[in-house]
Amino acid sequence: MRATVSNAWPPEPPSNETEAQKATRLEAERAAKEISDDIDKAIEAERQELRRNKPQTKVLLLGQAESGKSTMIKNFQLYFCPAAFFAEAEAWRTVIHLNLARFVNFLLHILTNPRSSSSRRPRTSTTTAEVARDVRILQMRLSPLKQVEIILSRALSPDGTGVATSPVSSPTLSPTDSRVNAPWTGEVPATEISIRSGSGWKNMMRRRRGSQTQRPVMIQLDELDDTRKVIDACKEDIAALWKTAGAEIIGEIGIDTHHHARYFLDDVQRVADIEYFPTTDDILRARLRTVGVEEYRLTMETAAEKGNDWLFYDVGGSRSQRTAWASYFDDVNAVVFLCPMSGFNQRLEEDRKVNRLADSLALWEQVCKSRLLTNATFILLLNKADVLFAKLKSGIQFEDYVSSYRGRPNKAENVAEYLRDQMIRTHRIHSPKKRHLHAHITCAVEPKIMATVLISIRDTVLVNVLQETSLL
Repeated sequence: MRATVSNAWPPEPPSNETEAQKATRLEAERAAKEISDDIDKAIEAERQELRRNKPQTKVLLLGQAESGKSTMIKNFQLYFCPAAFFAEAEAWRTVIHLNLARFVNFLLHILTNPRSSSSRRPRTSTTTAEVARDVRILQMRLSPLKQVEIILSRALSPDGTGVATSPVSSPTLSPTDSRVNAPWTGEVPATEISIRSGSGWKNMMRRRRGSQTQRPVMIQLDELDDTRKVIDACKEDIAALWKTAGAEIIGEIGIDTHHHARYFLDDVQRVADIEYFPTTDDILRARLRTVGVEEYRLTMETAAEKGNDWLFYDVGGSRSQRTAWASYFDDVNAVVFLCPMSGFNQRLEEDRKVNRLADSLALWEQVCKSRLLTNATFILLLNKADVLFAKLKSGIQFEDYVSSYRGRPNKAENVAEYLRDQMIRTHRIHSPKKRHLHAHITCAVEPKIMATVLISIRDTVLVNVLQETSLL
């Protein structure tokens, strides 16, 4: 039974607190509340000021959950607003360390709680008594990471709106199994945290770092520094855990960690070091889900458009959030739709009877049919080409999941071209009026590959804006 951690603030006072201590505590809480209120007012004033100035360009990002929409935003910011991108690096370090701590705690839970595992889990060399003893030792040595997880979760979601989400979001399926084949059952700790849209967590993290005053909201600056020291002290043991059993367990339970945990765990000596500062690749792979619709106003820093604003709407991709999409269809210059090609052998988290690729194709058809988007520029990104390549190279047959592909080469370039042709055809048939579709095959975690795509998107959208304003 896991202990329940309360996010309530302030915490319960100690039972042996004296009157003098109580007075000191109440004064500190009052001061912290005033600072918190001032921060909230400043953020809201900034938001209202931005809304009064209508942006030049509006772009709507659509696609199912985990299709790469947030990573697309990071790429755009990196290429066209680099100063702003790197200014947020320290905030992303907190996210990366939370990703790392959560996943290590998840592995320890799996390795030390046999009743959490599926009966389908194969017996391997990692179940030997010697390895089990090593894991128990590592569990004890890595136990401080549980507190690290609590502190970092609270730092990113100080109002208690953070929602833990499980890594088993898209179960991998056998091509011959018509049942919902979830690779893991039982109650396990989550490895991701979702935050409410509009929470402004990056602003709060920057304000904390720049503040020399008392604790601003719920967590002191020195607590964040302490988490870095703990992670640094644990880095050798994290590496040992990953080498001993982690990678094999991940393979057994079928969790796709290509862009997330595996990337950071393979390089844990660098990521966990006390002097660690995120690289561009690290930030692109950091995971933090946003619940709801998030607005990103990016001020262009490149010479040709310096000072111009682009407003991106990143809407939640899960089925429960799609009903809110239509309200953002009006008055957008462009729609960027992301289709994760690698989802062909996975199911939706919210409905495990639905294939992810089939859902993405059906969603694309609905978007193409929308009359509210008749005049918008359509841009299609067939994303996660790297994961598709890895899966097909490992021997997974695309035709086992997509019957209409039978008899074709099981190569990533052929599959990508097939999906591109299918989606272009869908757009041509279902669009309310004839319009050009700009389609690209992408890998959102590779900034060099994305650079050409981003320039094309920028130019395409700008031409559309100029045509609408009769300037072209």
